[in-house]
Amino acid sequence: MLTKNTSGASTKYIFGCYGCSKKFSTKDILAKHTSYSHKTQKNSVTTAVQTQVEHTRVPQLTEIFNCDICEFKTSHKRRILAHLKAHVAEQVYCCNNCDYKCIKKDRLQRHMKIHTGEKPFSCNICEYKCIRKDVLQTHMKIHTGEKPFSCHICEYKCIKKSDLHRHMKIHTGEKPFSCHICGYKCINKSSLQRHMKIHTGEKPFSCHICKYQCTQKSHLQSHMKIHTGEKPFSCNICEYKCIRKDVLQTHMKIHTGEKPFSCHICKYQCIKKSHLQSHMTIHTGEKPYSCHICKYQCIQKSNLQSHMKIHTGEKPFSCNICEYKCIRKDVLQTHMKIHTGEKPFSCHICKYQCIQKSHLQSHMKIHTGEKPFSCNICKYKCITKSNLQLHMKTHTGEKPFSCNICKYKCITKSNLQSHMKIHTGEKPFSCNICKYKCIIKSNLQSHMKIHTGEKPFSCNICKYKCITKSNLQSHMKIHTGEKPFSCNICKYKCIIKSNLQSHMKIHTGEKPFSCNICKYKCITKSNLQSHMKIHTGEKPFSCNICKYKCITKSSLKTHMKTHT
Repeated sequence: MLTKNTSGASTKYIFGCYGCSKKFSTKDILAKHTSYSHKTQKNSVTTAVQTQVEHTRVPQLTEIFNCDICEFKTSHKRRILAHLKAHVAEQVYCCNNCDYKCIKKDRLQRHMKIHTGEKPFSCNICEYKCIRKDVLQTHMKIHTGEKPFSCHICEYKCIKKSDLHRHMKIHTGEKPFSCHICGYKCINKSSLQRHMKIHTGEKPFSCHICKYQCTQKSHLQSHMKIHTGEKPFSCNICEYKCIRKDVLQTHMKIHTGEKPFSCHICKYQCIKKSHLQSHMTIHTGEKPYSCHICKYQCIQKSNLQSHMKIHTGEKPFSCNICEYKCIRKDVLQTHMKIHTGEKPFSCHICKYQCIQKSHLQSHMKIHTGEKPFSCNICKYKCITKSNLQLHMKTHTGEKPFSCNICKYKCITKSNLQSHMKIHTGEKPFSCNICKYKCIIKSNLQSHMKIHTGEKPFSCNICKYKCITKSNLQSHMKIHTGEKPFSCNICKYKCIIKSNLQSHMKIHTGEKPFSCNICKYKCITKSNLQSHMKIHTGEKPFSCNICKYKCITKSSLKTHMKTHT
């Protein structure tokens, strides 16, 4: 009585009736069939059928029904018949509000609730509401944690069978839906519909607070949490909180150290696929985003958006402690560490600590001696690209920052800010041992070495030692005889630029430093300081052979020659 059907792909057990030629998919349906259809044969046929059910279960291939019009497939005959009615438009019910069409009246009634906003089924745990009871039942599995459908290849589990079907296409690589405009392919129809809105520019969902518009409702819901400040997902290791679950999952990889995406050209590894895609443009040299005002080009759209704020002058992020303002949120977060004193990155060789990881990476090159950036005009080499860019301006003579009080011009904004303190008289850095005050922190650090006696830089030709590297570089020119700075009026040449600037005042007659006690005027500040000791009677330099004392070190050197 049991016959094989070899069409299709999935396997089922078929139970056949000996009383007639009918076949059934389960034992229970066969039992019901025999009780109603073969009552007269109860003693003979039913017993034989029950015996056959228990002892003869034959694996059978299920028949697959294909639609001749589209790619629809099903193993159920009633579904293919219902599907075909949609093509031939038999008993079609149409919505008078949108283009929706269906075969059954109850489906149209359910659809109309979308337009009326009616959601009769609600969750008793959260505020979720929906149109259909079966959708609510699916939703309740979120609260119970039930995931009845699981992938037999990986550990993926889900609530809905349709989600599992979609997931399986990841393993098979099947992408049946493709865009006719570009080469985009995807697993489900809804993803293609969303993609098509990119080409049409359609953004049906908009924020009622700001100008934000988007393609998907879920994106708008996530966006609204920015305005409410709601961050429902939090990290159980650190204090990180975020709006979306997938963002939290990405964050957790920072703690686990997992970097699933890697470059096949270099050793770069990262957490997100989008980061890898951006990285690959470094190798290709591709910079698809460009500024329409200047020549700026970049890899990411977000970088271009940040760049445009330079032209508009917009700085939406501001510090609540000082007057600092910036373009990006992450830059503000870094700035706030200045106030908190937090320095999460530290060197394992020395005691150096810093706020940013990039600063630590640059610092480590000091220990390795690596200087990957070099000037193509002179022999200058440096650790960072930004330092090279600044150096190149010395060759071009470019000085984009200028003082609005005097004629001073410089290469960097920080130099201008330091210069302005000369006019304001501000000296924020002071020595805790003597009365020394200065404008720049590095100058204070150099000054402190005077008190400690530390002279880390020494000449490899003579016994000269000094506090700063620049002083050593100037000293080395004594041995080489190099005098790169020369006067254009006389034959004067010198090693240091500041000495030339002082010399030029001899020709101009300028004496900017004057004594407030007498009429004495001079060119340099050091000369004035020496002069003031005449009024105070201070003679800090003394001979260790006789009782001679003087104001300047040079006078003592001249005196010492009398003893030799």
